[in-house]
Amino acid sequence: MAFNEAESLAEVTSEIRDSLERLGRPWEMVIVNDGSADATGSIADGLASESSAVRAVHHPVNQGLGAVYRTGFAEVTSEFVTFLPADGQIPASSIAPFVAAMDAGADMVLGTIPDRPVPLYVRMLSSGERLLYRLLFGSFPAFQGMLMFRRSLLDAVELTSTGRGWTVIMELIVRTARRGASLAHVETGLDARRSGESKVTNLRTILSNFRQVLQLRWDL
Repeated sequence: MAFNEAESLAEVTSEIRDSLERLGRPWEMVIVNDGSADATGSIADGLASESSAVRAVHHPVNQGLGAVYRTGFAEVTSEFVTFLPADGQIPASSIAPFVAAMDAGADMVLGTIPDRPVPLYVRMLSSGERLLYRLLFGSFPAFQGMLMFRRSLLDAVELTSTGRGWTVIMELIVRTARRGASLAHVETGLDARRSGESKVTNLRTILSNFRQVLQLRWDL
């Protein structure tokens, strides 16, 4: 997932590729360039030209995290699916334990991040979001950062969330859990961004996500 990540994209992609190759199984990587204004797009095309397992998909304009997820859903073909940000915050080494949990029989593996020092406003946003989900949907599986799931789930559940926010991922989790699918949890680390600023803690994305969550509650 890349939006204006020219400084970190090549390095992070290399780390992800190394982690995938160590698994010793077929893999594919789809770089979704979300209308970047820097050199992210050209770097993504260059990386794709170096390996047939890497593809670059470009949004003509920035559409937000929700659109990136939906593009990823449409593009991937592998049995297991995950998303990693091009800023390097989720270590590529997290992939292996998630795959191990999937191989053990899980339909979806949800990441959890141990307590770490973050700005107060980020902690408040995270706590408020978790409270909102519990109020609207009742029990909600613990989840932070990264998830992995079987590609077949995308054919089994109908996702209705649209817009910029990440609600489409929360919808996938809710609908999957309500189907009685097997869920597992794996703790992951969280590294500092390699460069740039957060793209998800801005007011535009937060308000969009809030509206989508309310709509999702209505749809469910």
